[in-house]
Amino acid sequence: MSEYYKIPRGANWNFDPKGRKNNWKLSRSKLDLFVECPRCFYLDNRLGVKRPPGFPFNLNSAVDALLKKEFDIHRAKNQKHPLIEKYGVDAVPVAHEKLSDWRDNFTGVQYEDLETGMIITGALDDLWINSKGEYIVVDYKSTSKQEKIETLDKEWQNGYKRQMEFYQWLLRKNGFKVSNTGYFVYCNGDTDKEAFDAKLEFDITLIPHIGDDSWVESKIKEAYECLMNDKLPNPSLDCDYCTYRKVVMETLDLK
Repeated sequence: MSEYYKIPRGANWNFDPKGRKNNWKLSRSKLDLFVECPRCFYLDNRLGVKRPPGFPFNLNSAVDALLKKEFDIHRAKNQKHPLIEKYGVDAVPVAHEKLSDWRDNFTGVQYEDLETGMIITGALDDLWINSKGEYIVVDYKSTSKQEKIETLDKEWQNGYKRQMEFYQWLLRKNGFKVSNTGYFVYCNGDTDKEAFDAKLEFDITLIPHIGDDSWVESKIKEAYECLMNDKLPNPSLDCDYCTYRKVVMETLDLK
């Protein structure tokens, strides 16, 4: 089987070879896919061949929804949430008229990149504001581990940091003053209880992250150039999906 094959230009997105506006949206998750593996990104966004979907994280989504409702109670009163008080953070949940749109996966915060013609978009979990008038990006995370979660020092958590930095960049592109420090509201399910009793309790920590969004624009341009190319890009060396596809193709060639 050939390493490269003929790729129909514009197979999965509104591509214009003359460089006119393409009306294509580059989401935060799609850009992170490019960072993970350019080939998987190309197959998805140029050819419409997506990675096999994982199981939906319904419990995580439920935690996110409840956290939003809880912080919205304090947002309406323009007061600090107890977690913010506990960690001594100079912030209150901000009541912005566009917050519901910014949280929506189908809308999100948007920015039109005039150089590429792409709409860059991402959906926030929450947004706070400090006494300096700086917006603070807040992201909710939930899991269940034995140890207390107070830092993001695992390699796989770098994606969380990129996620926050992407949102910081996106808000700045919309003209907002944004704090370099964002926060992760990390909910850790407690499995040490004697019984379930139809409820799951969480240990919640607030983890700061000083973001650096200097990588975002260059990666957007690289992603655009990747899509403009008719040649399939090389896979990442540590991409399990590409390794699997390669082994499958080699196996089928032997038959």
